[in-house]
This record gives sequence, structure tokens and C-alpha cells, in this order.
Amino acid sequence: MFKALVMTQDSETGKATAAIEDLTEDQLPDAEVTVAVDYSTVNYKDGLCLSAKGGGLVRKYPHVPGIDFAGTVEASDDDRYAPGDKVVLTGWRVGEAHWGGYAQKARVRADWLVPLPEGVTGRQAMAVGTAGFTAMLAVMALEDHGLTPGTGPVLVTGAAGGVGSVATAILGHLGYEVAAVTGRPETADYLRSLGATQIVAREDINETVKRPLESETWAGCIDAVGGDMLARVLGQMKYGASVAAVGLAGGAGLPATVIPFLLRGVNLLGIDSVMQPYENRLRAWQRIATDLPMDKLEAMVQPATLSDLPRLGADILAGQVKGRVVVDVNG
Repeated sequence: MFKALVMTQDSETGKATAAIEDLTEDQLPDAEVTVAVDYSTVNYKDGLCLSAKGGGLVRKYPHVPGIDFAGTVEASDDDRYAPGDKVVLTGWRVGEAHWGGYAQKARVRADWLVPLPEGVTGRQAMAVGTAGFTAMLAVMALEDHGLTPGTGPVLVTGAAGGVGSVATAILGHLGYEVAAVTGRPETADYLRSLGATQIVAREDINETVKRPLESETWAGCIDAVGGDMLARVLGQMKYGASVAAVGLAGGAGLPATVIPFLLRGVNLLGIDSVMQPYENRLRAWQRIATDLPMDKLEAMVQPATLSDLPRLGADILAGQVKGRVVVDVNG
């Protein structure tokens, strides 16, 4: 028997609720690798999956959410993994279409796993999670498109959130000037401690303007907001600079013009972490091991247990979670 946070749906109202239950291994889905889960985390998608309607992501109940987990292989039908191997999983619609990491055991496809990088603990890997993994992919994409330290400030929107916090810490560690956008003034000291050199108030950059181009200000941008803010930022980018789009906390629309692309050669780079190929995953996790200061990572962590997840799911949807949540599923 093992414990899991199980979502069940009322057949009459369609409303889903979460409760900790005891499960047996034969209830786990069919797949090649069984993992004893040590830690998971809370991302925006987890908040959606934990909601009463499943956020449009959960298709079948009962369901175990949790899009990320780190743990130890217990059994494997695939030669790539053996009992005792430390592994991490992010993405692949685990926790949405497939049972996820809010349990003490999980069974998943071998293709979805990545070996835990040397020097990184399972707890640290979940302090990173999908949010931090996405942040690293965004930094890599900007660098692949020419961003280097010394070319000017890099804007990070939604900086106090999970993606933004890790992106700020990585960029600061690599020697970049980081301009952190936040709508929560009380997070300014926290963002400076992560490496931000400038705090930008959300209201200063969140409104669209009639001018398609403004002064060239930012050498790069990691944007977790989308909507009006992204449209505004595109017109403020330096010539040939890139924006890595990682989220839509401010809306899925983009009320922009093509002028920044045509007259300044601005690049808009889409960052997907869910279906990222294996080799890119390895590259990103190795960069995390070397380029994310673990002391800064620890400063972001909010510890939690399975029983805290319904509350934290609602909090992250309301924009009330700062930094990264690490869930000890055995706590």
C-alpha cells in the first residue's frame, strides 16, 4: 500500500475533489518503470488539475495529479533503468493524461524519464521542476540566438513566480543584468536576493501603446505573462534581440503588430517543456547542475506535503505562490 492524492469526480455535478487515499501497485497505470517517488512540486498546470473542473486538462477520473516528480527506480522492464537509479520526470502530460507524482509511487514510460544529474538531489530537482526546467530552456534559447552578458539588461516578466524566480537566479549567476517585473512590491527584496539588478513595476509595462516601437531597452526577455505585456515588450527590444515566451498568466491574446519583427529583427521564441526531446532535456539538466546557484534555489523553496496540495493549487492559480514549492510525498 502507498499513499496518493486522488482526484474523484461527482457523477451528478461533475465537480472533482481531492483526498489522500491508500492505493496498491496494481492500481497504477501500465508502463515500463515503477518509481518510488520522493518529491514533487506545484506548477500552474498542477493548480488547474487540482481544480474542481480539472482545468480542462484531466480527462478521466479517478486521477492522480502531479506533473513533476523525482525518485528512485523500484522496477524496470527497460534496460535503460535499473532498481536504485535516481530519476526525474517533467512533462509528457504526466499528471494530466497519465497518473503523476502526487503519490508515493508512480509507473511511467522509460522514454519520459531522465537520469538525475550528478550533484543534484531529488529535492533540488523538484525545487527546479517544470518551472525551472522551462526557465533553463528559455535561457538556452536566448543564448542560442546571440544573447551574451554585457549586451544590456534582460527583462524577466512574472519574476516572482516559479519560472521567473529560477530565470532570475540563473541569469544573475551568469553575469547578466536582470530587470525583474512584478506586480507585488513586497517581493522586491526577494528578487534582488536572487540576482535582479532592477525592479520594474507591472503597471509600468502592462499597458499597450499606440506606437509599435519604443526606445530600444532590453537585450533579451523571458516572458511568462503574454497578452498586453508581451505586446508592449516586443516594441522595446533592442535590434536583433529575442523574447522567449514561456507562459500566458496575462492572457493568450497578443495585441501586437509585426513592426518589431520587420524593422528591428526581433525574434519571438516559443518555449515548450512538455514534449522536449531527450537530448535537449539532458542538456538543460546539465546546465541546471552547473548554472543554477543552489543556495539561491534553496531561498525560493516553500516545503509542503500531500495534504497541503489542494490549498496550494488554489493559491498558485490566484498568483499567490512565491518561488518554488517542494512537496515531500512521504512527509
